[in-house]
Order: sequence, then structure tokens, then C-alpha cells
Amino acid sequence: MTATSIKVSFKPADYAAAGVLLGFARAGEDGGLSWLGQASSHGELLGRAAQSKRFKAAASSALEVVPAAGSVARLIVLGAGDELSHAAAQALGASGMAAAETGGDTCLCIDAAGLSNDANTAAALALGAVLRAYRFDKYRSEMKPEQKPSLQEIQVLAHDPEAAAAAYADLEAVAEGVYHTRDLISEPANVLYPKSFAKDAARLADLGVEITVMKKDELEERGFGALLGVAQGSTHDPRVVIMHWKGSDAQPVALVGKGVTFDTGGISIKPAAGMEDMKWDMGGAGVVVGTMHALAKRKAKANVVAIIGLVENMPDGKAQRPGDIVTSLSGKTIEVLNTDAEGRLVLADILWHVQEVYQPTAIIDLATLTGAMLVALGMEQAGLFSNNDELAGQLEGASKTSGDALWRMPIGQAYNKQLDSPIADMKNIGGGRWGGSITAACFLERFIQNGTPWAHLDIAGVVWSDKDREVSRRGATGWGVRLLDQWVRDTQG
Repeated sequence: MTATSIKVSFKPADYAAAGVLLGFARAGEDGGLSWLGQASSHGELLGRAAQSKRFKAAASSALEVVPAAGSVARLIVLGAGDELSHAAAQALGASGMAAAETGGDTCLCIDAAGLSNDANTAAALALGAVLRAYRFDKYRSEMKPEQKPSLQEIQVLAHDPEAAAAAYADLEAVAEGVYHTRDLISEPANVLYPKSFAKDAARLADLGVEITVMKKDELEERGFGALLGVAQGSTHDPRVVIMHWKGSDAQPVALVGKGVTFDTGGISIKPAAGMEDMKWDMGGAGVVVGTMHALAKRKAKANVVAIIGLVENMPDGKAQRPGDIVTSLSGKTIEVLNTDAEGRLVLADILWHVQEVYQPTAIIDLATLTGAMLVALGMEQAGLFSNNDELAGQLEGASKTSGDALWRMPIGQAYNKQLDSPIADMKNIGGGRWGGSITAACFLERFIQNGTPWAHLDIAGVVWSDKDREVSRRGATGWGVRLLDQWVRDTQG
């Protein structure tokens, strides 16, 4: 199974730091700086450096000095800012890791005790550092020495090391889930395709997750017509994977993920420039698998069923054509006007199946569904669409706690009616260019039964980043695992 790549331990507040010491500072109302914890013993040196570099201790800003003597090879001080939430502590830990990871030292010592008495804050600092330490170097045969990470260990100074270690043990499962998601999203499409993705997801059985894999013949027999229409142009047969974590006897909640392992657009083919990015069009499924990994690893007291639809969308001679009409698992017919609006077809069938079989009390689906989402929110936040204010509020609260940002978007009849077709039950796209993310969400809502609380997260802008983020480097972000894990903690257990 995927595991985090760096050792974490917790030490008493007076432990003698070695290697890189990560300390913290705050600015006072008079403009002066307060050096916190063990950093204060280097106050004179830090004061001179702060003056020369105009360091004001803004949140996550960094000041680095090399002490003249002692076991500390480098001292990095971060501005702690005024807020010390769970998400802010993760961001601080990640900033420290980013500053220290390739400097040649093997140990990063984080002075959490100088920052806070709270064991949970110490654990969150460690989590942020571990998340930022992730690298996907699997296919790099050569690296310059300065590109290679040197840190092998994180030591966290805490007032109550045992309590901090216990808090982190719970969060380490989340880190593993994020790593698993990033691994999946980072893989190229010649390595990760429906069959190999399903095989990876099936490994969660080692953690106690019940796994069911449906292959093409069974999908045809059951009537997954919308999903199969997307898959018919590929030499890789589709898979649907169901993962069930039974951590309680409650009625289950459902997580649903789009898993298009590569998306050419099909006959409605995408432009060549940038098409290589479409290896991560399976990001929703990747987040669902990583979340199930985290829940099972921490033995969450929750009943969660997850389903992912795995297909490849290719422009073969057998591929579905614009104008084709398919019959979904629900029995509703869909006029396919654009074969690049394929993710919603996959989700339509798996959303219906998970409701028919498991009757979940709430459903959250995740998908890199629309380019329009990037137009609306850029690469900073995911779009949240929901038919239920309570569920939407829960996700907004989990977002603030976890650090995975989202923003609620509208749905409604004015958008929904754009999907009406004169020759089928519906079209797979709206009436024009505008509001594409909203009409896509309205399409999915047509497959939600009996008003079941449902939320759709359009994560097209957040699963991958072309620049370093707070807790991730350039590449796969793992966005969504922390959010969904927090939502389960808040609402299920």
C-alpha cells in the first residue's frame, strides 16, 4: 500500500534540536518581532537578519539564518500570522518543509511547542510538512544533486509529545490517502487505464475495504448504456469499482468518482496543445480511492460506499458519434451532442447504481467535469453544487477546517431546461457556451432519486497545479481527500 515517505516523531519541548530547526515569530502591535520557542535563543542574530531582509513576520513568510555554533545547522523562522487554525498550521508546516527539504540536512525539527500548547496544532504542522514532502520521481532516472530531497525525518517538539503523536496517528492516514491520490493522478495513461486502475483500487481490500469490480460483460448485462457509450472507442475495456467501508451499522453515505483515465474528447476531439493533461481526467476517482484509503486506515466509525466509473474516451472507428442516443442505466435516454461531455455520462450510470443498490443517505460526487469551472473559479477553488443546504453547509465547514477550498455555485430550472431534447429525454450539453458547469450539474441532478441529499464537486481546476501550492508542489495536489475525510469526521465518525 502507499505510505508516506518520511519518518515523523514527537519530542519534549526542551529536546535539543539538530539539523534544521523550524521556529516561528509574531509581529507585535509596536512593529517589533517576537521570536517564539527555541528560536528566541538566537534572537540577536535573527533581529539583525530581519532588519537587513525587512522580515515582518507575515503569515508563512520565511527568514533563514546559519547559527555560528551548536547542533542546529540552519534556523528557519516562519511568520506565524494571527490565525492558527488546523488549515493554517498545515500551511506553516508545509512552508517549513519547502524551505528545508533540499538543503542537504536529513532532519527537520519543528518547534511546535514554541508556537502553541495544543497537541492538535503540533500534529497539523507535521501533516502539512509530510504533505509538502511528496514527490513523484518514479520515472526520473537522472536528477541534479540540488533537486534531490535530503530530509528523511521530521521531529516535532511538543508540550505533550504523547498526545501530539496520538493526534498525528489519526492524521497520518489522511496523508497516506493524499499520497495515494497523487500517485494515481500522476501516472501516465499508458500505465493507468481502466483495468490497472481497478487493480490498484482493489488493493484496498488489504485494509478491510470490501471490493466489487464489474467488467464490460456485466455492465452490458446490467444496462450501463451511458458509460459504455463513452468506452466503446477504446481498446481498454471499462470497469466499475465499488468500495465499501463498513465502520458502523448506520445507513451508508456514498462517494462517487469520475474515472476517465484519458480523455481525447472522442470524435469531438480536443485541441492537441495541452491534451497530455487529460491523464488526470480520472481525478474524481483518484480522490475517492484516496479517501477510502484514509477512512479504512484510520478505521473510521462510518459506513461509506464508494463507486468509480473507469473508462477511456478515444476517437476510434467504433467510437460514439455526436448525435447518437444512448439509454442510461436509469432507462432515461440521452442525446449525445458532444462526445467531450463524457464524464457526466459515466456519472449518470454509477450515480443511479449506487442509489439502487445501497440507498445512501447522502451522495457526494467528484469530477474534473468542465473547463467552464476554471473560467469561473480558476485553479484556487472547486465548485460546489447541491440540492441540499444542510449538506452544502457541512461541506463548506469541512473545507474551512481541512484547507481544501470550495465555493458554492447555483443550480436551477432556468439552467436545467437547457438540457431538454426534442428527440430524447435529455441532451448531454446545455444550449450554448455560457454556464457550462451549471448545466453539467443540472444534468447529474436528473439522476438523483427522491430528493436524496446530493453534492457535486467540479474539481477540474484543483486536482492539478502548474505551480507549487500551500501543501503540495507542482503536479497532482490530492485536493479533496482532506475535505471528504473531514466531512466524514464531522458527520459520520
